[in-house]
Amino acid sequence: MKEHYDVIVIGGGPGGSWAAKHAAEQGVSVLLIEKDREIGVPVRCAEGLSEIGLKNVVDIRQHWIARVIRGARLVAPDGTQVEAFDQGLGFVLHRKLFDYDLAAMAHEAGADVVTLAYGHDLIREEGQIRGVRIRHLNREYAVRCSLVIGADGVESRVGRWAGLDTRTNPDEMESCVQATVADAQIEPDIIQMYFGRDVAPGGYVWIFPKGNGMANVGLGITGSNSKNRKAIAYLETFLQRHLPNAAILTLVAGGVPVSRMSKKIAADGIMLVGDAARQTNPMTGGGILYAMVAGRIAGAIAAEAVKAGDVSEKALSAYPKAWQKAEGQNNERFYRIKTVVNSLTDDDLNRTARLFLELPPEKRTPFQLFKKALFRHPKLVAEAAKVFGGI
Repeated sequence: MKEHYDVIVIGGGPGGSWAAKHAAEQGVSVLLIEKDREIGVPVRCAEGLSEIGLKNVVDIRQHWIARVIRGARLVAPDGTQVEAFDQGLGFVLHRKLFDYDLAAMAHEAGADVVTLAYGHDLIREEGQIRGVRIRHLNREYAVRCSLVIGADGVESRVGRWAGLDTRTNPDEMESCVQATVADAQIEPDIIQMYFGRDVAPGGYVWIFPKGNGMANVGLGITGSNSKNRKAIAYLETFLQRHLPNAAILTLVAGGVPVSRMSKKIAADGIMLVGDAARQTNPMTGGGILYAMVAGRIAGAIAAEAVKAGDVSEKALSAYPKAWQKAEGQNNERFYRIKTVVNSLTDDDLNRTARLFLELPPEKRTPFQLFKKALFRHPKLVAEAAKVFGGI
């Protein structure tokens, strides 16, 4: 590490790497630090996303793709199964390989990348952020910079150090646990989601196939529902019931925000990206694509601000404005839809599934499914049409 950089990015996930890459491409000096020993480890992610979404942010490399997905099967509380197909494909990724390559792209663009580098405080002078205090291989470094980008995940200490409010209501923070299993006897190109109070109150169970009998099986439940029974207990019950012969190879847990974006994601000398800014899909908890879009925007604006010699909150306000135009509106729409969907009872979900099955197979799209679920809320049906691609 050098003693000074224009921009320091804290967190080597997709959002951080993408911010570092797009800042470095503009000719400013960038340091990307990651506290873990490897980029992309541990994998705390279901690893699923859409082909069209991924193409929007990066040229796809085939070795990232563990499995191509052609549709989704949703299982209602009473066991009714419905399949929803869209025109596009989906992917289940090899996240470790994916994250590795994104960090490598940041390096190729000119960023310095350092792992096992723990940013533990901001350097302030005259009330302004002037760098980051970093612990690396048992040595302390005071690395100065003009601007810091916090991409340090849902726990985001960087935001708190900068005085930004990163708190989330417990009911809008999913407690999640996921097992990667072998010998999962499932269809290889269909993702499955299970709903209901008995399997995942306030959330859902997912099964994402990874090929060769491997699958990510996990669930999320709202914070209030985890008081009486933990997420791991729900997952154990589900595995015993549905995949009794599967072998658990890895087990990870963590929180996933399903809230609105943080009210403030930029201030003097600081920007937040990805989970740190609560830039996730409130319906699904997915955050890879949101983080990369935010990283692309934040990195470019950070470089412009540094070169102009103005990293004030006013100068950096271009970032939340650009994010709102790119994805923020959809984030708000998903949040409003989620609020209603989460209020549906098991009986409501069962009825929705049966109504959906009355449609001819070619009409069973994700939009039509939400249209059935939201029939009492015509304004939200219009919102769903905007995010799911029409009627």
